[in-house]
Amino acid sequence: MGAHVLESNSSGNFTPAVAGVELPGYLAVVLSVLMVALDVVVVAGNALVIMAFIVDKTLRNQSNYFFLNLAISDFLVGAFCIPMYIPYNLTGRWMLGKGLCKVWLIMDYLLCTASVFNIVLISYDRFLSVTRAVKYRAQRNMTRQAVFKMVAVWALAFLLYGPAIIFWEVIVGDSVVPSHECYAEFYFTWYFLLSASTFEFFTPFVSVAFFNLSIYLNIHRRTKNVNLGAEDAVRTRPVGKQQTDGASWSVFFVKTRKVSSSEPAAITAVIEDDVDVLSPSSCNNSQIFLQREKFSPNRINPRLFQHAAAPGRTTQAARLSRDKQIAKSLAIIVCIFGICWAPYTLLMIIRAACSGECVANYWYEITFWLLWLNSAINPFLYPLCHSSFRRAFSKILCPKRPSVQPQVEVQSC
Repeated sequence: MGAHVLESNSSGNFTPAVAGVELPGYLAVVLSVLMVALDVVVVAGNALVIMAFIVDKTLRNQSNYFFLNLAISDFLVGAFCIPMYIPYNLTGRWMLGKGLCKVWLIMDYLLCTASVFNIVLISYDRFLSVTRAVKYRAQRNMTRQAVFKMVAVWALAFLLYGPAIIFWEVIVGDSVVPSHECYAEFYFTWYFLLSASTFEFFTPFVSVAFFNLSIYLNIHRRTKNVNLGAEDAVRTRPVGKQQTDGASWSVFFVKTRKVSSSEPAAITAVIEDDVDVLSPSSCNNSQIFLQREKFSPNRINPRLFQHAAAPGRTTQAARLSRDKQIAKSLAIIVCIFGICWAPYTLLMIIRAACSGECVANYWYEITFWLLWLNSAINPFLYPLCHSSFRRAFSKILCPKRPSVQPQVEVQSC
């Protein structure tokens, strides 16, 4: 976040440059194309998420409101921050005035920080949906609570850097930023950057890692318990048989559960594994099956256990595969967040500590663009992993194509 210290050549004529390094004409063109392409991906990907939320009313629950908040922050990065930075990046000169520079800095720091806080909020929401599933489902349609959390994200993101950008020059007494450049006054103040980075990156990264690891361990534990329950059901003799004229009524219960298409993917992955053989006392949400069978005292009718044994036999491999897939998804979330933010955060602190003399400008430039790359990845990493959003995207992009509404939401990544 924040602009870079860009340098002009000795003659005062500004040529295409990246962080003070002059580039040949063809490289400048390639770089410009890459910047514009990244901007298009950021804007288009996040705009699609916002449109899906507007078009499909079934998406409007607490969990998906947080995806919307993330998409808004990332969309504004592509719509405002990147377009204003590209000319400055290529020419090495800020030509929009000091006032607009302040506005751009506030928006850049605000939007990037809000994006990070939204990722933490989404991970926390997933954590609650798994560890406190019953309470979470009872509150998932409370829009007011979701809106409060969304506003809190923006308020905290602004308070982290906004006042410093606005008032640093007033408190210090003078400005250290040349008129033709645009960067924050605290650009070389390492102790402030270290303190701010603790709240902007280090704490969020640890939080996201903890939440997602807890989600995986919880799903893994539930899957293991379901497998053990299915094995116990196979070994148990049938109950509820009443012999009548050489025949019997076999009574068994199969749990049925319709899952809303908007229910969080993390909890629906757990629900998919929640296949139980129920007792008569727990049949409120179940269907009761009665089947007339020939009675044989010397053998157990295997058909009676068809529904109890099948999950243990036929879905054990599927559950193991799903566990690995969920673990991979959560690992990707944490790794991409770390890859996009750790290099910039560390180099920013090191650069400030040594007054910019120990880190080459082009390395800092690369890490800076990684932050905005994260805004391009987020719409693919989060909403596109949920079939409810994919169905909404299909309605927008292919309106004439018929869509099938499945009963069970599946997390596919």
